[in-house]
Parts: sequence; structure tokens; C-alpha cells
Amino acid sequence: MRPLETLLPTETLEIENGLSLVPRVKLNLTIHPSLPSVSKPIDEWQLKRALIDFLKTSLSVSVTVPEEDLQIKRLKDLKKRKRDEPVAHGALFIRDIRFLSSKKKIEEVDNEEEDVKELEKKFLEWRSYVAEKMDGIELNLEGVKYNLSVEIPASDDFERMRKDWEESYAFRNRGYSRGGRQEPDTIVLRGVPSRWFAEPRVSSKPSMLVTHTIFSTFGKIRNLNVSEDEDLAKGMDEYELDIGIVSGLHCKIIVQFEKYRDFYNALKVLCGRSLQKQGSRLSADYEVTWDKDGFFRNSRSQNQDKSSKMQEPAAVRYRSAAPRREPHVSEFTSNDTRRKRFKVRIQLNDDDELGFLNENIGAHLEDLCKSRLNEVRLSVK
Repeated sequence: MRPLETLLPTETLEIENGLSLVPRVKLNLTIHPSLPSVSKPIDEWQLKRALIDFLKTSLSVSVTVPEEDLQIKRLKDLKKRKRDEPVAHGALFIRDIRFLSSKKKIEEVDNEEEDVKELEKKFLEWRSYVAEKMDGIELNLEGVKYNLSVEIPASDDFERMRKDWEESYAFRNRGYSRGGRQEPDTIVLRGVPSRWFAEPRVSSKPSMLVTHTIFSTFGKIRNLNVSEDEDLAKGMDEYELDIGIVSGLHCKIIVQFEKYRDFYNALKVLCGRSLQKQGSRLSADYEVTWDKDGFFRNSRSQNQDKSSKMQEPAAVRYRSAAPRREPHVSEFTSNDTRRKRFKVRIQLNDDDELGFLNENIGAHLEDLCKSRLNEVRLSVK
């Protein structure tokens, strides 16, 4: 496979298992009514038509977007809506961006690295232009006016994520660090179809082996975690979705790479792309970010805590079972003459116990008993 550093932002990358990463532009949409007291549900079809017409006629380059690439989530019950809440959320996907690189096919470029940087700049500038052009426009749908807010999602903004982790790790790397300079190495991918990462004709659940094979395309993997993405539709209960999100059909993948460079290139390639599978018309518009929570580090800490808690009771029982050293005192004197009968109990202090560890136990105990016995005789007299 070609080096990822030379991949243009408008190029498709083919990876393992018949999967491809296809470039696209994604914009998040938020629709507020001009009058907060609106009670009429927004017309989804008219909203889509208005946005599609705007993209065709109001941009420097006409953009054609099919209706299925406009996803709208309407608020179910407007009576429960607060005055400052939107009536709908949505996402716009512009998948045909080949026009951005059309001139490069004719021109000869001597320096491939400069070509990549130049096209990246052009791509980012055009995406920002579209977002700024759409942001704040007013939509008139059946006599009701709405205001549109548009933003680039954080999971598609690689430069913003890079600044975030540089600031975060700059704080962590202050002062002396025994392990050397720390850098991020883990990416988190959400919202990809589980069956695309499953073993064919074996299971519909994602496979660790298949997932490892796919992500090894980007570099050597240190740790990998694959699980069902149960939180994908969390918070969307109040909205009507024009696409179905069913629990268990999508998975969450966390990949830790051996090298920072592999992490960097993988995250950069995954940003601004959708996943497609050979033979399928579905595009998986996943979310990707870097691991801010230290998933694998916290997992190791939790395992160590559990291990120490399991071992602690045994150690406590071992210490409590240690025998108490209480010497026996004879009732006869050195002259074998019987004296008054009385009981003597000697409690050893900490210094005496330490002495047992370094000296002969029998000799030390005998001397100690004689000295204590003489003290007792003097007190009795």
C-alpha cells in the first residue's frame, strides 16, 4: 500500500476485507424557528428541497446532493420543547468532491508532498466556505420562517483534534517524566456496521481477528478493543429519525498503535471519510476521535486493583495467624527449692520481637526470662 502521507484528501483508500475509505464533506445542521412559540412541525420534505436548491444555485460551484445524503431528525413533541431548543437536527453529506482535484490530473507535479499540502489547503478552504455560506440562512417553509446553523463536526476536523491533544499532552509533559515524553497513540471509532467486521458465515458480531487485520493496514497494533456501540442513539429518543439506528448493529472500535506516527496517519485518513464495503450501497458515516480518557491505561489499573484486592485478605490472614511468643516461667529456683506459688505473664515488646529475628531464639528467651523473673522476686520481697 502507498504511504498514507501521500494520500490526497479527495482520494479513496482501499483497505482489507473489501472495505474502502471514501472522501466526503459532512456538515452538522441545526434548525431553530424564527419565532420561539412555533407549534407547527417542520416539513421535512420542504426543508430538504430548500437546502438542495441552495447548494445548486448559491455556491461558486454548483453541488448536487441526493436526498438520502440529507439526514433530518425532527423533534417528536413540540409541546415539550423549550423556547431556545431547536425543532430539528440534521447532517449534510457532500460525497462528490472530485472537482477539487480535477486540475491536478492535467498538471505535472514535481513534488508530491507539496501537492498533497496544496490540495489539503484547497479542500479545507472550500469546506469552510460552504459552512460559512450556509450558516445563518433563513428558510421559509409554508409561511413559517426558520434559521439554519451549520458547523463542521469535531470528528471531521483533524486540525482541531491535533491542537487539542497537543495542548493536553503539553500539560502532562511538564516537569520531569520518568517514562519520557508522552504522545497519543489510540483512536476511537464509533458507528461502523458490526457485520463488516465479522467473520463471514460464522457470526454477525464483530471479530477481533478480522478487526485486527483491517486496522493493521495503518500500522502495528499494541492493543485492540471491539464492542457493541449501545450508546450510538443515546439522546435521540426525542427525535424522529429518517434513518434507523438499531442497537447491536453497530460497533465501537478502540485501537492503540505502537507508534505515534501510525496513530497520526490513521486518524488523519479516517477524518473526512466514510466507510464503504464492496457489493454494498451503504455508506457508514462513522465518528472518529483520539482517546482522551486513557481507555487501555485505565483498564490495566482496574485489573491491578482487582488483583490486589483478591490478594489482600490472604495476607491479612497470614499476619493474624502468627503465633504469640509467651515464655514459660518455672516455679522452681536455681537451688531447686520450692517458693511461693504465683503466676507471671511476660508480654514481649516490639524490641524483643526484633531481637528474635537477629539472635538465637532459645538463648535470648532464657536470658530474658531470668532478668524478668529477678525483677518479679524483688517486687514480691
